[in-house]
Amino acid sequence: MARTQGSHSDITGPRIRAAALGLFARHGYAAVSMRQIAGEVGVQAGALYNYTPDKQTLLFELMRGHMEDLLAARAAEAAENPGADPMARLENFTRFHIRFHIERPDEVFIAYMELRNLDPANFAEIEHLRRAYEDELEMILRDGVGQGVFAVPDPRVASYAVIAMLNGVNTWYRSAGRLSLEEVETLYWDMVRKAVSA
Repeated sequence: MARTQGSHSDITGPRIRAAALGLFARHGYAAVSMRQIAGEVGVQAGALYNYTPDKQTLLFELMRGHMEDLLAARAAEAAENPGADPMARLENFTRFHIRFHIERPDEVFIAYMELRNLDPANFAEIEHLRRAYEDELEMILRDGVGQGVFAVPDPRVASYAVIAMLNGVNTWYRSAGRLSLEEVETLYWDMVRKAVSA
């Protein structure tokens, strides 16, 4: 039987992923059923399996898509500032991280809170992508230590600490609040700079 208009995979597939993203972020992966996702999209539950084999695959694809978007955006941003000194690279990384993540609250929430629900193979792939992003920050810190600009005893641990601090912006920042996003970036950059400077 032919699919009805609007049910083509290039339309319904993204709608399913968007519905899953919203539901996972609001209720948690474990509490959401495929039937709920189908209801959000407006299709029969059985129709979901034309677009995804299971809920685990949906979660994995959402996380992988987020990480791939992050790495691509970061590479493009870094390419605009080749050869910059470690301090300038760290500021660029700090501001980029805040801007990129504040625009994607559901993706960020899922990327950090639902890792425990990934199958081992899927977890390993997401961790590989996360490590690639963290490696850039660690290298910036190592370069800065080597040049005497930064003073951190363990750049790997420092990179975890910086990213954890920057991720915290998503928990409290509101665009209608008293601070603009640019002001928040500047405040956080000042804290990061003071935390790592020699």
